[in-house]
Amino acid sequence: MKAPDLIGLRPLRYAFAALLLVAVGACALVMNGRSGQAVSAPTAVSAPSLKTEEAASGPEALLSRTLHEVGNHRLDAAASEIDKAIRDYPNFRLAHLIKGDLLLARARPLTTVGNASGAPLDRLEELRAEARARLARIQQQRPVDLVPRYVVQMHGEQRHVLVVDTARSTLYVFENRGGEPRYVTDYYVSIGKNGIDKFREGDNKTPLGVYHVTGRISRERLNIDYGRRAEQYGIGALPISYPNEWDRREGRNGHGIWLHGVPFDTYSRPPLASNGCIALTNEDFTAISREVQIGLTPVIIANGVDWVASGAGAALREELAQRVESWRRDWESRDTERYLAHYAGNFSTGKVRLAQWSRQKRKVNTGKTWIRLDLDKVSIFAYPGRDDLAVVTFDQNYASNNLVSQMRKRQYWIREDGVWRILHEGTA
Repeated sequence: MKAPDLIGLRPLRYAFAALLLVAVGACALVMNGRSGQAVSAPTAVSAPSLKTEEAASGPEALLSRTLHEVGNHRLDAAASEIDKAIRDYPNFRLAHLIKGDLLLARARPLTTVGNASGAPLDRLEELRAEARARLARIQQQRPVDLVPRYVVQMHGEQRHVLVVDTARSTLYVFENRGGEPRYVTDYYVSIGKNGIDKFREGDNKTPLGVYHVTGRISRERLNIDYGRRAEQYGIGALPISYPNEWDRREGRNGHGIWLHGVPFDTYSRPPLASNGCIALTNEDFTAISREVQIGLTPVIIANGVDWVASGAGAALREELAQRVESWRRDWESRDTERYLAHYAGNFSTGKVRLAQWSRQKRKVNTGKTWIRLDLDKVSIFAYPGRDDLAVVTFDQNYASNNLVSQMRKRQYWIREDGVWRILHEGTA
């Protein structure tokens, strides 16, 4: 949507148009979340969507048309559009706020969004924050020809990957097209009331990292387990694997980070509203929940997504795949020193450090006359906020003259002096 021309408009009968102009400026570039440098903006969306019909008539589309009518001095038409939003989403509090402002605008100039007298200031600020976030989402282009840098390789059974951009209050859904991610749709989300970078229990922050959906909790189960507190989770919840192995290594703690719905008396929550979880509208949560694979669907949480051209991750994928294959081959060869050279100096797996790990491996390998090692279902994800860290997960089928085992394994690889080495290794 083209931003309305604000020149000559009386301040501020058209407060929403002014807000929209701010959103346009904020979204002119897609910013690199780590360095703040501009990268190519995503192009307009044409990919099929999980919510194609809803996208044309959903709350953000209605909000967009309302603002467009305001910018063109057509308050009656704007009121008609916002009435549609209230009709279709009767508990959409932001729509009710804008409706009230439109009514007030007939009697007097407005100075901001949310001019109702006597309303709690904290609640108004929350709704203004949601307005800003949703306006930014209206303006941002969709990444049809771009992919998140973090999705290096999905294995064949992973149907989707979820990427959360905390800076844009957006959860992106990408589907697996022959190992390459392709944009499907995106949703407005809320995160922790104290922002990002969770470190300890109770800090009300949302973690950043690479996680997986680990379970599914129904509304009925929430009611049984949490009683009246279950209301805050809405229609259901999808727990994710925080803290992951990297979090624990870094001393991060806490638990119970979920994707979940919202209370039934509201359509959505402000951008910073949860205790650290990622909250979606109940209908959006339901749509996502249908597509999630427990134990398989990755959830990558970043403070600003690094977008790259489709196929740009091929070099990193090949480099890491070769390193993993070299590690496999050296273990299978029973050349223990060459195998151990793949591990970083500060490697650990739980409480076991490199020196103890090396002694164990040398001792075990003396009893081997042959080893056969096969890897299957390999996925590779780069860690958000880092250029030197990657998560590799695979099915490991191990056989030797005195042992046969199968396991799902996860490794964290770190680039040291230009060479990828294993920093952590353990059961996934």
